[in-house]
Amino acid sequence: MLGTAASAATIPTTTAHAANNIRRAFHTNPFNSLSSSHHSILCARFRCLSLRSFTAVSTKAMSHPQTLDAPHPQSSATGNKQALISLSDKKDLALLGNGLQELGYTIVSTGGTASALENAGVSVTKVEQLTCFPEMLQGLRVQYLCNGITPQLGRMPKSIEQGPRYRFEPSELDGRVKTLHPNIHGGILARRDQKHHMEALNKHGIGTFDVVVVNLYPFYDKVTSTGGIVFDDGIENIDIGGPAMIRAAAKNHKDVLVVVDSQDYPALLEFLKGSQDDQRFRRKLAWKAFEHVASYDSAVSEWLWKQTVGDKFPPSLTVPLSLKSSLRYGENPHQQAAFYVDKSLSEVNAGGIATAIQHHGKEMSYNNYLDADAAWNCVSEFRNPTCVVVKHTNPCGVASRDDILEAYRLAVKADPVSAFGGIVAFNIGVDEALAKEIREFRSPTDGETRMFYEIVVAPKYTEKGLEILRGKSKTLRILEAKKNEKGKLSLRQVGGGWLAQDSDDLTPEDIQFNVVSEKKPQDNELCDAEFAWLCVKHVKSNAIVIAKDNRMLGMGSGQPNRLESLRIALRKAGDEVKGAALASDAFFPFAWKDAVEEACESGIGVIAEPGGSIRDGDAVDCCNKYGVSLLLTNKLNPAVLYWTFVAL
Repeated sequence: MLGTAASAATIPTTTAHAANNIRRAFHTNPFNSLSSSHHSILCARFRCLSLRSFTAVSTKAMSHPQTLDAPHPQSSATGNKQALISLSDKKDLALLGNGLQELGYTIVSTGGTASALENAGVSVTKVEQLTCFPEMLQGLRVQYLCNGITPQLGRMPKSIEQGPRYRFEPSELDGRVKTLHPNIHGGILARRDQKHHMEALNKHGIGTFDVVVVNLYPFYDKVTSTGGIVFDDGIENIDIGGPAMIRAAAKNHKDVLVVVDSQDYPALLEFLKGSQDDQRFRRKLAWKAFEHVASYDSAVSEWLWKQTVGDKFPPSLTVPLSLKSSLRYGENPHQQAAFYVDKSLSEVNAGGIATAIQHHGKEMSYNNYLDADAAWNCVSEFRNPTCVVVKHTNPCGVASRDDILEAYRLAVKADPVSAFGGIVAFNIGVDEALAKEIREFRSPTDGETRMFYEIVVAPKYTEKGLEILRGKSKTLRILEAKKNEKGKLSLRQVGGGWLAQDSDDLTPEDIQFNVVSEKKPQDNELCDAEFAWLCVKHVKSNAIVIAKDNRMLGMGSGQPNRLESLRIALRKAGDEVKGAALASDAFFPFAWKDAVEEACESGIGVIAEPGGSIRDGDAVDCCNKYGVSLLLTNKLNPAVLYWTFVAL
């Protein structure tokens, strides 16, 4: 057999003998007559021999010659155990390496991981000792092997003597293919229960791997780093060999344990100490491995799409979600629930309630997250010091003042019954004075009952402020959040699909309030209209908000018709409605003997609405009759668009 000429037992000790043996093998068995299987055996058998041979003759041309040892095939079937470790994040590597070594594993590793293991006192077999190939193209590349066998071309020159001599040449591929080799992937993918798989490994001198521990180039961190990253650097941080090894090990998880998370090292070592196999444990690690690669690929895909096209709506969309916590229940007690954080690149450092820090209180519930999100999104819209109180995702009280304590009192006063048990949010930090006011403030309904809240949300807290709020209640959830960045993609689920749209980032400064009535609003009335419009943006349709002097007086939400929402808002506003501003999230379909006329009769001074009804003229005529200013914005609230979609 051809293989016997270069078997490990008969490897020549000199370059000359090696070359003679190779030539005799080829003269006896002409290359062109070899089968494909014999050709692969030939290349595998002679690779190490020829590499050792040209190491001697090439030293003069190499500033740092590499000496490669022959592989030592190992197999779990014969009792020898191998672990392959290749890590970018080397957290707890010493723990892992020493633990595996104590359990009798031979550790195979690459580059920096191998060096780190050796520094920790762990014996390491380097990958190139198994592949008989240097970390390919990391400074040097083997161009021709076996006195003429060319891996690049996969063929033998017609005349060995005419073929190029052994030599290296510089490369620019920087270790991209160091683990992409049959001696690695064969040892990972071979099924131990398939006789022909094991025979093939023995035939080619390939050992099996029982454990594969790999994590990937920090692509996510690189492309989201401060200052960004140039395109070519981003491409260079896309891992190829790592995902290939992870996927291979995960696919063959019945025989190979794959680990991608350092938090799983202790569980892995405990599992290996046991005497019984647990396929459920193996499957869990395999699932985690595939999820790890899928999340990684989604980041690459998202980044490359933005670099290439930039459109927010690609032909396909993957949203990587990471479990943050399991929740006690969902919207209702009989529903199970969990909370996930969006790990899309666009969400990195982009703020929002999902990344808020909880300083105190009970664990967040499903409805807590919804309410906190609504409160934080609303209060973040205002530039002046503002307090927002939310109940069941609707702002029931909003006020802006230079004195945040006064803003807080006015926000609660708008609807103290609804505010009790709600969420209170601020767009400025909570200091000692504000914390005391939150803790001690009595309900305006009776002047005695201390106000109770589920959650307080703010961008920051002083140390004393936190201490005081913690003393208010053991259950009070105290959240510190960062303002949402603009330009996000907004997603909403419907049965069997998702609606995607730009986030609604419009502010009054972005909108033209067009006066269509005879009466022009005074400056203070226009300011009231803008404030009311900013509030109604966050109220569920059909939505009406009545506001004056930078505070909400009343709101009506979620009613099947706009007239009922108006009546609720008017009842809450009471006598303060005179001269106030009214904002509607959508046009009024009718004016006479309907919402517009009732608003005018109640004493409203200015109305702001999108317009777009075929009866807009009636609204103008009605406002002119009662001397009310009418402003059209031509901007619908997103909630209205949603309801229109459902109705269709």
